[in-house]
Amino acid sequence: MALIEYYLPFRHAHMTAVGLSLALFATRGAAVLAGQHWPMRRWPRAASVLIDTVLLGCGVALWAMLGLNPLHDTWLGAKLVLLLAYIVLGSFALKRAPTRRAKAAFYVAALLCVAFMVSIAWAHHPAGAWRLLAPS
Repeated sequence: MALIEYYLPFRHAHMTAVGLSLALFATRGAAVLAGQHWPMRRWPRAASVLIDTVLLGCGVALWAMLGLNPLHDTWLGAKLVLLLAYIVLGSFALKRAPTRRAKAAFYVAALLCVAFMVSIAWAHHPAGAWRLLAPS
């Protein structure tokens, strides 16, 4: 059986993991900003790692199935660069930023970053939703 035959299950698992990862990050970030301590406890951090591992694994499988190259398929390259930015921004939003105000700024930036990543994925274009504003 060819790997491509598993495309739809992997795509659905990837999209589900995106939703779960974003929901957990958004919830943890909002709780950190509210002064809660539970977001940095073991179980939410472990859940985040588990979900993100599934997300990354499915993404890599889809990448292999479709034969994509981030240097050639620039939309994928843009998503990968934004993924690195999202990881850094999220880390500052949850624990590394020194003040609540800085955490809030990093939190908003991380959410905007992931929203742009989703728009790139839908458009299959590095400009994502901004592509709609450009003349054809």
